Amino acid sequence: MVWYEILLLLLGLLVGFMAIGLPVVFAFFAANLVGAYVFMGGDNGVLQLVRNAVDSVQSFALLPIPLFILMGEIMFHTGVASRAIDAVDKLIARVPGRLSLVAIVGGTLFSSLSGSTIANTAMLGSTLLPEMYARGYKPSIAIGPIVAVGGIAMLIPPSALAVLLGSIAQIPIGELLVASILPAVLLAVLFFVYVIVRCRLDPSLAPSYDVAELSWRDRLMPFVIYVLPLSLIFVVVVGSILGGFATPTESAALGAAATLVAAAAYRRLTWQSLLTSVRQTLRFSVMTLFIICGSITFSQIMAFSQASAGLAEAIFSAGLGPTSLLVGMLVILLFLGCFMDQVSMMMITVPLFMPIAQQLGLDVVWFGVLMLLVLEVSLATPPFGLLLFVAKGASPETEMRDIVFSVLPFVLIVLAVVALLIVFPGITLVLPELIAR
Repeated sequence: MVWYEILLLLLGLLVGFMAIGLPVVFAFFAANLVGAYVFMGGDNGVLQLVRNAVDSVQSFALLPIPLFILMGEIMFHTGVASRAIDAVDKLIARVPGRLSLVAIVGGTLFSSLSGSTIANTAMLGSTLLPEMYARGYKPSIAIGPIVAVGGIAMLIPPSALAVLLGSIAQIPIGELLVASILPAVLLAVLFFVYVIVRCRLDPSLAPSYDVAELSWRDRLMPFVIYVLPLSLIFVVVVGSILGGFATPTESAALGAAATLVAAAAYRRLTWQSLLTSVRQTLRFSVMTLFIICGSITFSQIMAFSQASAGLAEAIFSAGLGPTSLLVGMLVILLFLGCFMDQVSMMMITVPLFMPIAQQLGLDVVWFGVLMLLVLEVSLATPPFGLLLFVAKGASPETEMRDIVFSVLPFVLIVLAVVALLIVFPGITLVLPELIAR
């Protein structure tokens, strides 16, 4: 079989299994079994597939995934994160779109502690949306910031999805985590500026209201008590990597320990909250390890059957430049994001895109950050953007059409940042270069 017939067979099997209702992870395993039997020597190929699957999840580098997930679950289930959001609420005074700005600042803060996009959006939606609507905020300025800042959790460490992408794509995880920080901060700043400018131009979007008069001490003390100590967790995780004191795995362990200490210090850690956090962590971690098994073995079959090499050769023979090919890959991700979840997109595209990126000589860390940004956009693109449905669950009375239109300006901001990073890749690479020094 020629390479495109192999590629069509494997992808066709994958799509077919998903079309009959098989979960994406098991659809990958089923396609892998067929591919291993056909292209890797029958029964011996299947046995080799099993060995490869076991080896793929025995890597010490995968330990940050359950540890980062555990950090976010503890923050969420102990209520420590919600107290930090309340402290931010008291700190921000009379400014246009005040509650939307609270969502952006608080969401960015929680992202640096949890790395969970769904938890971020769900918490902000349940705590801030009711008050926003009670104050007369329009959906276009209420829901948009909550959904947009929820996606930032995919970028700011600790990000389990960044670790997953690094594991599947063989990108240095520590460098990928650190390289995502500046783009995430840039997005948060642009979201903040956009809300202020838009609310100044149209004050009816977020009517002003009287805020309780508090002294500076009353405003600052909750921030000092509930936010600054938590920011030390971020410093522990990122600082240990930047300083070269710890590997990503060791920094994740330090972060998990610091999170437990913080929850206990605030007297919010109970056996029930801890058991719930551990149970949720195990559930997500097992699912993630299955995903890694399926994706890595799929990549190996693609390489063994020469399908990846054939696809790369066909693309390069078209005579397109590196920038055109890069933009083309990102556009494919955007298109898939309208119909698929982020994990499925990574499993399908990474085995195809990474050989092309490497042959083009692209910096894999920079390319990984661009992929994460586009994956973040896909969280908010209709018809199946996951965070759109999370926002709908938090605000059932809001029409999905209004939710989509409220998120659209923030999607455009993210795409503008993607274009900026393509033109100026140094924005992404400056922190990893500091580590290298």
